[in-house]
Amino acid sequence: MTAELVRGQNHPLPSTRLEVRVTAGSPVVAGAALSDERGTVRGAAWVAHPGEPRLPGVEVPRRAAFEHRLALDLDALPGEVHRVTVLLALPRTPGTPAGFGAVAAPRVAVNGPDGTGIADFTLTGLDTETAVSALEFYRRAGAWKVRAVGQGYASGLAGMLADQGLTGAEALAALIQEAAADPLVPAQAGPAVPHATPPTGAESQAGAGAGAGVGVGVGTEADAAVIPPGGRIDYAHPRRQTTPAAVPTASATTPRAASAPPSATAPSAEPSGPAAPVAGDAAGHTLDERLYHQVWGMFEDLARSVAAYRGAVDFAETRLEAELDRALSDPRNRIGGAGDAAREEARAKRDELVARAREVLDRDLAQLVAESEVVEPALPAACAGWDSPVWHTRRAPAGQPWALRLGDVHLPECPELRIPLLVRLPLERGLWIDAGRSESGADLLLDGTERKRLALDSAVAHAVRLLAAYPAGEMSLQVIDPAGTGAAALAPLIRAGVLAGPPTRGAAGVDAVLDHLTRRVDLVQMAVRAGAADALPPGLDPAGQLLVVNDFPHGFDDRAITRLRYLAEEGPSVGVHLLLVADQEEASAYGPVLAPFWRGLLRLTPLAGDHLADPWVRHVWTYEPPRVPQGSRILEEVLAAVSEARRAGGH
Repeated sequence: MTAELVRGQNHPLPSTRLEVRVTAGSPVVAGAALSDERGTVRGAAWVAHPGEPRLPGVEVPRRAAFEHRLALDLDALPGEVHRVTVLLALPRTPGTPAGFGAVAAPRVAVNGPDGTGIADFTLTGLDTETAVSALEFYRRAGAWKVRAVGQGYASGLAGMLADQGLTGAEALAALIQEAAADPLVPAQAGPAVPHATPPTGAESQAGAGAGAGVGVGVGTEADAAVIPPGGRIDYAHPRRQTTPAAVPTASATTPRAASAPPSATAPSAEPSGPAAPVAGDAAGHTLDERLYHQVWGMFEDLARSVAAYRGAVDFAETRLEAELDRALSDPRNRIGGAGDAAREEARAKRDELVARAREVLDRDLAQLVAESEVVEPALPAACAGWDSPVWHTRRAPAGQPWALRLGDVHLPECPELRIPLLVRLPLERGLWIDAGRSESGADLLLDGTERKRLALDSAVAHAVRLLAAYPAGEMSLQVIDPAGTGAAALAPLIRAGVLAGPPTRGAAGVDAVLDHLTRRVDLVQMAVRAGAADALPPGLDPAGQLLVVNDFPHGFDDRAITRLRYLAEEGPSVGVHLLLVADQEEASAYGPVLAPFWRGLLRLTPLAGDHLADPWVRHVWTYEPPRVPQGSRILEEVLAAVSEARRAGGH
């Protein structure tokens, strides 16, 4: 199953012979830079480009084009090479866009030697950048992984190569551009480019986007239309285009567009209303996959629409300040009513720009709200809210679900529009339920004990949803509660009999559980790397493992913390997942040793908080945890159904 990556996310590689396919909305130059263990490109001979397309283990195209295929054989790379970075750049030719932000977002796909999809990444969030580091293949613990980078450079190829430590970067960049321009692919309409969608949410903590997984839907050819240099920039989703007259031009929304050349005259079109929303109106082989992509399409639509609105407001305020400065600097305006008139005129222009931007935003929001009202009732149980009727009519899943809902996210411009925060399954990073103080101040009246109780209640709800999402026996749940402080919150799990064993207490119990899971990860990794996945010990539980740790790091010594970090980093690739309940402030006594540990987890809260940031437009999203309706016994009912399904299956 192809993994949809977001910026910063990594993914294991099942093969070292790979094909990288690049699709862009404008001809681009593709290359690859080799670097050592420090990430340094040691010289021009370490860069594969149109002038030198072949290096040991790497072959790249010889010219700029809409589509590319790069061949990699990671085993054939020299031993001192620890990293391969796929580079994309706009050629220096007439008619080339001024930056990647003026064309449809490029997409890179990593495939195996037989064409099987491994990972996809859509490079969203680019603007004036003319070069970008798209993907990075890197060696870790003897195995190769791929990471989605998406780092753009307004300084172009030279700046990107210099950033990787290459001396003589400008000369090599000029050579690459010269080689790529001869022969140049004719400038004509390119292939349809997949339409990007974000986050897992977001990968986040202030930097990881609202979640840890992302969906990518496929658009139509209209989605991939190339914007001519200096032309109109439309931030709305292609499936929700407003009429041409209603969309502000770039010069009305962004300061830098003021110096752009005039846009080409657009053909006249009759105004038409938006199409009625349809659930599952996205790419995918199954309805669940299409709904997942559609939800993250809505996330991206909201992010782009709000980004355009905020950009327009910022520009209007900047222009107001400039015009007020000019009015005050003119001596003629210092007496009489001329100064007052100039200031009023400047403010009127500001208000007009803001009103136009808000009109477009409100139109986009209305369409998104209408789509949400159609999509929400159609979501499967794993992605539905606890108040959805689907939980009362659900059937035992026959296979692994496509995604899991971790809550909702929203922005202050439209707090009533809640976008489900979905992550792909299996989970590729651990979850951290924050028992500390809320950044929103929603828990000012709660003491530390009550915050920890709420955090563990939230963790139990997430665990129940994950257990219910998998077929019977395919997910095993273990709990570490060193001091036994979570007995009340864990009672429903114990009564239902869904735990692999009683909650573990004490330092000895912590060591035993971590030893067992660490050994499992080691055995499965060795078997997979040796191509002998069927030769695992007969007593090894083949089910996925979810480890819930309450009140971390209480009861953990340095050795236990090291092993837990190992599980967090290496466990997801072999089916071992981590869910922590912890107060980072209380854990500060351990010093910086836990800092990288926190950064590797997706932080959630039991209360609403605006702490999730996406890497595309840098919005800070407010996260809302999944709410069980007051007085509802839905969790008990779901646990009873899970327990019954396990007994029926002999688990």
